[in-house]
Amino acid sequence: MAQGLKSSTLELLKRFNRSFPQFYEQFVSSESQLQNLRLAYRLYKSRRAVIEMKPEGNKTALYFAYRNQSFLLSDIFGVLAAYGLTIHSLSLYGQIRPPMLVFIKLVVSRGSKALTEKTAENVCRAIREALAGRFEVEEMLAVEFNLDAGLEQVETDFHIDQVFHLPALLIEADNQPGLFYKVMYAIWQEDLLVISANLLVWRGRTRLILYLLGPNENIIPEYLGQKIAESVRYRLMGRG
Repeated sequence: MAQGLKSSTLELLKRFNRSFPQFYEQFVSSESQLQNLRLAYRLYKSRRAVIEMKPEGNKTALYFAYRNQSFLLSDIFGVLAAYGLTIHSLSLYGQIRPPMLVFIKLVVSRGSKALTEKTAENVCRAIREALAGRFEVEEMLAVEFNLDAGLEQVETDFHIDQVFHLPALLIEADNQPGLFYKVMYAIWQEDLLVISANLLVWRGRTRLILYLLGPNENIIPEYLGQKIAESVRYRLMGRG
């Protein structure tokens, strides 16, 4: 737990953390926990999605907070693909109890550089418009990508994580433009809720481990998880 905080802030943080999976308080840094608490407060005050971008070295960090819904990631990653952004890292933490908020940090770049102020503004505006249903992500992407083309060398696997005690879906595929959007679109089609994610990009391959809740925010039993993994693989290969 963070040192040097007021006792009232610590108590608020502890109450806030109870809405997350058990691993959250143990494995997520105090800095990230406090950042998410601040984002939650801003969301509470504004009553609309918190979307902001900040320079981070030669890259740009995107911060996002809102009520978790299965279509969110499809919209966010669709906008990033439409703007030709490279994703370097992903941190995502979702609550498993009401109000079911999700907090995301993405580190991105464009042409190996941080985004210009104007581009960052446009990306934030596009994400907000997509969430409001006024920005048709799929139509815009169809101009740049063949959305019907399947991903190459796709592997999927489902298991119950013994450390996090959550259903986990492993997705691995060759890198290609629009990969993250296609993965998140497939997750949306399965009506799954992502509550944590790990990302590794290595030697031309992208590996995502998504910790999930099923339809109606239920825990996914293993027998159903295997079917979901096969269905997601089928969709990503362009056969869905």
